[in-house]
Amino acid sequence: MKSFINVEDLGPLDKAMAEAFEIKNDRYKYQHLGKNKTLMMIFFNNSLRTRLSTQKAAMNLGMNVIVLDVNAGAWKLETERGVIMDGDKSEHLLEAIPVMGCYCDLIGVRSFAGLSDREYDYAETVLQQFIKYSGRPVFAMETATVHPLQAFADLITIEEHKVVERPKVVLTWAPHCRALPQAVPNSFAQWMDAAPDVDLVITHPEGYELDPKFVGNARVEYDQKKAFEGADFIYAKNWSNPGVTNPADYGKITCTDRSWTVDTEHMSWTNNGKFMHCLPVRRNLIVTDDVIESPNSLVIPEAANREISCSVVIKRMLEAL
Repeated sequence: MKSFINVEDLGPLDKAMAEAFEIKNDRYKYQHLGKNKTLMMIFFNNSLRTRLSTQKAAMNLGMNVIVLDVNAGAWKLETERGVIMDGDKSEHLLEAIPVMGCYCDLIGVRSFAGLSDREYDYAETVLQQFIKYSGRPVFAMETATVHPLQAFADLITIEEHKVVERPKVVLTWAPHCRALPQAVPNSFAQWMDAAPDVDLVITHPEGYELDPKFVGNARVEYDQKKAFEGADFIYAKNWSNPGVTNPADYGKITCTDRSWTVDTEHMSWTNNGKFMHCLPVRRNLIVTDDVIESPNSLVIPEAANREISCSVVIKRMLEAL
């Protein structure tokens, strides 16, 4: 596996899931694979779970780890071609990337959407430059449009906690005070749609439609209550306007309806549903205290499974070296 961005990069999901549970049962089983190998983790944006879980997974596999915070201690990087570099950016990404590749065997990249130019974001411009110029296998630690390590961990969590063979899983938009990328909901929709034993419903205000290439065959329901009825899992997440129906709205907050906040009443519409969120979460905006602190909240087990999803991805990349 030379790169990991989308669900299809992982191959058959049943095999990947079996591998995940094998690793969860023995996290150090494949420690020999990473001996004398180095992972470089490159962060253009802040991180807590991704940073810690990815580093832990690499260490479990016997790797050395280098962490580079581009905005803290490194030269400011220019990412655009053709720019006259007479501003505050001292180095171009096109020189920096192959240099980074000299010092490692694998590269993980975290780079968010700018939310101003949809074409630029959805082309995954920054990530694709790493894939093209680093000379190393590259995996996404959240990008402008996807967060596959999170979605893989979400699928593992659902498999562990489901009580019916084919659970109803609802991805629900919720309000937020800031414009956020669509990466997490895009990947969640993509992975749940690809899973053979998940009944996926997506609910959001009109105008917030995700890109069809991620939605796939999922059912979209604009009535949140109808979507929640009989649900086994509720996955709450805000995203800014994806600009699918109106490109001029891309990256904007075009709805602030607080009635979409997931509270006890919302959860009462479900089939004793479990609550999920990728974290960090704005309490009493995305979800109320009583819901996220309830016995049905899976946010901590979900976060813990980030170590497992990343272990599978890194293991496969090491095996392909």
